[in-house]
Amino acid sequence: MDEVLLRSLTPSVLAVLVRRGADFAAAEDAVQDALIEAVRVWPAAPPRDPKGWLVTVAWRKFLDAARADAARRRREDLVEEEPAPGPAPAVDDTLRLYFLCAHPSLTPSSAVALTLRAVGGLTTRQIARAYLVPEATMAQRISRAKRTVSGVRFDRPGDVATVLRVLYLVFNEGYSGDVDLAAEAIRLTRQLAAVIDHPEVAGLLALMLLHHARRAARTAPDGGLVPLAEQDRGRWDTALIAEGVEILQAALARDRLGEFQAQAAVAALHADAPTAEETDWVQIVEWYDELTRLTDSPVVRLNRAVAVGEADGPRAGLAALAELDASLPRHTAAAAYLHERDGDLATAARLYAEAARKAPDLAERDHLTRQAARLNTRRRR
Repeated sequence: MDEVLLRSLTPSVLAVLVRRGADFAAAEDAVQDALIEAVRVWPAAPPRDPKGWLVTVAWRKFLDAARADAARRRREDLVEEEPAPGPAPAVDDTLRLYFLCAHPSLTPSSAVALTLRAVGGLTTRQIARAYLVPEATMAQRISRAKRTVSGVRFDRPGDVATVLRVLYLVFNEGYSGDVDLAAEAIRLTRQLAAVIDHPEVAGLLALMLLHHARRAARTAPDGGLVPLAEQDRGRWDTALIAEGVEILQAALARDRLGEFQAQAAVAALHADAPTAEETDWVQIVEWYDELTRLTDSPVVRLNRAVAVGEADGPRAGLAALAELDASLPRHTAAAAYLHERDGDLATAARLYAEAARKAPDLAERDHLTRQAARLNTRRRR
């Protein structure tokens, strides 16, 4: 069973049902039922036209549910609109569906969560981790969003800012593991940049390209994480870097600074340094100051503390870190790094081991465990 194919087809199938009059929650349920049917049937009898098969089955599932519902009489006219068997139109509705999910009846945070779950293909756990909230809290938020839009006519698309937030989070999940998700987020952001002249759209595209350019160097042959300072910069994609920098410069020239442009500026400074030692950390701290002003994000403040440790010394970084909530994700790992820079190997090793126990995924856990082991070995010599 090709799970990547199923996931790639889901947005288009969902969009077809929504266009034909299904409310979003019912359409999503029908598509999920069709996917379950595909998992059961396809291994023995793969269809010639997977998308057409999914559209037909999902639509029938929706109609079956509608007939059983109290609103059956209002939906009977949809029977005549059942798509005929055969190839479905090769239209990419994904970006349009992102805008429809960012519905004005939802708060921006609820719209982002709903879109990530229904269209972006992220799990509730992944979304909760991105928002720094418990999984149960995010599950409730998504359920409320579904109830809010249940029965709502999807004829008023949401705003660009909400769609950009969704694309940013989808890319982040893809960049940390699933390359297909990252590539899909870049593809959709390119489409958006082609039709909307907005500096933050350009800023997000530049940010994605600059980060994606380092993809090949981020992992070792054994699958382990390679920190930015240790990456082989000869493996970075210089064409993507050049494109990202050009797009960023054009956006900054418009003097309408936003969060994604500022993040892209940080990424560009890393990309511009021939070696880790030549990184312009003073400018990076200045850009983090701008990001703090724009977002007041605790994650930004954490990254800024690490940058201060590079620009002004590890003790300055530790002082900045001490102002933040110690329960913040990766706070312990940052403290371990700064203590190592300050020469306190015993504390750094202990904090690396503690950070490993809190790591959100296996790759990060292994990396932090190796860091603790490396320092303990040095101390025993």
